[in-house]
Amino acid sequence: MNTTHTDCIIIGAGLSGIGAACHLSRKNPDKTYVILEARAELGGTWSLFKYPGIRSDSDMYTFGYSFKIWEDQKSFADGPSILKYLNEAADEYQVRDHIRYQQSAVSYNFDTKEKLWTVTTVNSSTAEQTVYTCQFIFSCSGYYNYSKGYTPEFKDQSHFEGQIIHPQQWPDKLAVANKKVVVIGSGATAVTIVPELATEGAQVVMLQRSPTYIAALPNKDKIAARLKRLFPKKIAYRLIRYKNIFYSIIFFNLCKLFPEAMKNFIIKGAKKGLGDFPVDPHFIPNYNPWEQRFCIAPNGDFFRAIRKGKATVVTDHIDRFLPHGILLKSGETLAADIIITATGLNLLAFGGVKILLDSEPFDVSKSFVYKGLMLSDLPNFFIFVGYTNASWTLKSDLTSEYISRVLKYLDKHNYKAVEAKVIETDLKPVPLLNLNSGYINRAANTLPSQGNKAPWRIYQNYVLDYKMLRLDSVKDKRLRFF
Repeated sequence: MNTTHTDCIIIGAGLSGIGAACHLSRKNPDKTYVILEARAELGGTWSLFKYPGIRSDSDMYTFGYSFKIWEDQKSFADGPSILKYLNEAADEYQVRDHIRYQQSAVSYNFDTKEKLWTVTTVNSSTAEQTVYTCQFIFSCSGYYNYSKGYTPEFKDQSHFEGQIIHPQQWPDKLAVANKKVVVIGSGATAVTIVPELATEGAQVVMLQRSPTYIAALPNKDKIAARLKRLFPKKIAYRLIRYKNIFYSIIFFNLCKLFPEAMKNFIIKGAKKGLGDFPVDPHFIPNYNPWEQRFCIAPNGDFFRAIRKGKATVVTDHIDRFLPHGILLKSGETLAADIIITATGLNLLAFGGVKILLDSEPFDVSKSFVYKGLMLSDLPNFFIFVGYTNASWTLKSDLTSEYISRVLKYLDKHNYKAVEAKVIETDLKPVPLLNLNSGYINRAANTLPSQGNKAPWRIYQNYVLDYKMLRLDSVKDKRLRFF
């Protein structure tokens, strides 16, 4: 059995993992590291998903890294463009040589006496086991199960004679021209797929149980274009980035403070984009804005497909599948050659890896999350969890900046380990992710908790996190250095 030792092990070569590695190269060049990637290529989500139109639903000036300029004119980039951006970052900061592919982590065990992690992996193609040791683990494996998406059990599903496809397992070269396609779901994936399939000549129906908030935003930012003309690249990128951060914070807080007014504002925008297609009941959600994830339609592509009659929306419940379609509870039948189940993801905390502390199982669901990046009572273990109301990368960038400061503090004071401890006697658990979404609710009991007060509370606010992670002192009575 092979054994390899480095200072840090980064789990996952996706957006957070590549970013963490670039930050180490920039801020802590003395630290050795390896990236363990379960798949055969880097990119995470952006190499896994192949469905038509796969794109970011956050603008790339905030979804991109703080240290690498996004130079494309599009604000909302497609998957291949994002993958190209990640590969460029990996090459610019010499990250690629540190990646070990097809290394699926099985277990992590921290030895408090030696202050070392032992990581056991299995090669997904040869089944060979490898043991790695390190001082720190960066958990950048994402939050969902890569092997299978979520599909509920539909009555008589086996009776359907056409294709049933989950977007996470999209087949190569799927021909949809002149086919009747039903897309089940109303989230970001469905809103992305529907206009793309319509463009390819399919007759598309989006079938939803309940509506989602959808807003049309331009895919070219005129203010960004002006700033690029006025300032050097780096300054312009930073200005655009901060502009978009503050726009998103303002919009989110307006939704929380004035939910009814913002609901009417969003629905009015949908009505304008839909033309004669009715907003009621298809685009009037039964919850307030930002209680669930918000959907973006770049340049209004989703609304345009419906307005031009290339796609439609049906709001109803499924009774059962038929050989050539779906019977709805209302009695209506939807004919289908292909059914796309855009029904969500299966959450998987920390990649499903078995975590041990001194060879004893460690229950992450009993932990609190410190500053959004460490688990209480688990030393030298950093987690990367992005924002739910803004770009994922904004938070993962701040996480890397904070870790860099912690590593320097440890070296300066000759410590080998850091552990977060709950010292409050009245700390109450709060669900880690603050969205009332199905995929979050299904996995709530497997996730750690946040607390009801700082620094255990996760703000979902870049300005507050910037202060806490980049400006406030690393030294804290809740941290034990040893």
